[in-house]
Amino acid sequence: MKSGRMAYWRRGCRLAAVMMGGILWVACGRGNEDFDASGIFESTEVVVSAEANGRIVALDVEEGDELEAGQQVGSVDSVQLYLKKVQLEASAQGIGSKRADIAKQVAATREQIAKAERERTRCRNLLARDAGTQKQLDDAEAQLAVLKKQLEAQLSTLERTNQGVSDEQRAAEAQIMQLEDQLRKCRVVSPASGTVLAKYAEAGEVTAAGKPLFKLADLRHVFLRAYVSGSQLSEVKVGQSVKVYADEGEDGRREYAGRVTWISGQAEFTPKTIQTRDERANLVYAVKIAVENDGLLKLGMYGEVKFQ
Repeated sequence: MKSGRMAYWRRGCRLAAVMMGGILWVACGRGNEDFDASGIFESTEVVVSAEANGRIVALDVEEGDELEAGQQVGSVDSVQLYLKKVQLEASAQGIGSKRADIAKQVAATREQIAKAERERTRCRNLLARDAGTQKQLDDAEAQLAVLKKQLEAQLSTLERTNQGVSDEQRAAEAQIMQLEDQLRKCRVVSPASGTVLAKYAEAGEVTAAGKPLFKLADLRHVFLRAYVSGSQLSEVKVGQSVKVYADEGEDGRREYAGRVTWISGQAEFTPKTIQTRDERANLVYAVKIAVENDGLLKLGMYGEVKFQ
């Protein structure tokens, strides 16, 4: 009888110990979740694609490389484009040689006009002294008028010819500019400063316009995409300073200064990998918090936020 009571007492002690341990575990767990929201560190990623078709001559990037905006890191074969540009430049130069020298073309006619004007003046003087006739003066004026009309016709023809040459030359120059743009697109240039996350092509491969070559992200300026419930939305505003925490080992956390840069205007269902302060909330709002990376923050890491 005593042994039965003793066994019952021992079972009660064990049950009490288990219950106390559960209570302590829950209390500790709740104490560790002393934050307002959590999320994942992300960065703006840029996929750099080829802008020209052809064989990749060089692609000097590797995963982890730091690139600057405007830095050339590779090129696509551009020999045929260059040769076509040389051909067009020679053609444009030949078109320019067709341009007429108007001054030289009409020099003879202008000389005839000057001679005819002198003849008209002489006839007038003779008529004034009664040494000439009116017919001589009329003939001189008629000759001068004919020469002037010839000059006008020549000028009009030559100007139209030169205008046609100019139009043809501008068309050739536009084609040259198109080729120069295509040649620029044969250079692979980093559009922004950042770190190479992935490389999708190698030198020697044939690429096409729009085909990805590598992926780039600015890891110096990352942001935490966190989610807040509707009840928390009134506590957050754009430009607000917040505290961001990232895990450091098993027990420690690193603190960073953050700033709210964007708040979603539309609610969405809670992502499965994200916890909110109110786990019963079905709808949450995405928030982006800018953080200066000291090199220890990695994309995909979890972080927590405290709103100040």
